[in-house]
Amino acid sequence: MAADSILSVTNLSKEYGHFKAVDGISFEIKPGEILGVLGPNGAGKTTTINMILGILTLTGGKIEIFNQGVGENRSEINKRLNFAAVYAHLPANLTVRQNLTVFGLLYEVKNLKTEIEVMLKEFDLEKFADSKSGLLSSGELSRLNLAKAIINKPDLLLLDEPTASLDPSIAELIREKIRIYAKRKGASVLWTSHNMKEIEAVCDRVLFLSHGKVLLTGDPRRLPAEYGKKDLEELFIAVAREPLSLEENQ
Repeated sequence: MAADSILSVTNLSKEYGHFKAVDGISFEIKPGEILGVLGPNGAGKTTTINMILGILTLTGGKIEIFNQGVGENRSEINKRLNFAAVYAHLPANLTVRQNLTVFGLLYEVKNLKTEIEVMLKEFDLEKFADSKSGLLSSGELSRLNLAKAIINKPDLLLLDEPTASLDPSIAELIREKIRIYAKRKGASVLWTSHNMKEIEAVCDRVLFLSHGKVLLTGDPRRLPAEYGKKDLEELFIAVAREPLSLEENQ
């Protein structure tokens, strides 16, 4: 692992019988860098995140976080990372404030009451503080999930389509907050999305997954032209439909 990388993935694989969900991928993320991960459904994006989180065991390869193997000092590693996804549901019977309190305690956040107030204000959740999360709209839930994801000021933030349920104005606000957070904190961010404009606006680097493999990687604002495509969306469609032909052109 490079000394200046927060996350390093080397020859990572995950197999289910004869099916390879992730097939020997490698990448690193440096402090303050936002890495976008793109690919069609089933490409291996969420499986990769779940292995980084320790939810799934590796079939092969290596993950290092903060210069430690993923299986080493897991409780200490977990205090310095966090996660948000549209499918990661928070306890519906707890209020917004209670959810943030529970997760703040799990992450051993100092000055927790103060941090909760900061999160409520930062993500425009003050008026919902005493509402049960099960009664929130999808957009409000997404904001709560993101507030939970940075309450411990993580050095590694994993975001799986974090703005998928948000209207354009709130989504832009969230993107800006995460971008500022990453630069100010020097945090590494892994960000999956199907929103090509979002990836272009937010990410420093992007990698395309197809059938569990890294097919392309580079600057999201320059990569399309390198493969004769007009924009990231056209390149994404080509990756989904013609992965082998693109691989041959590398």
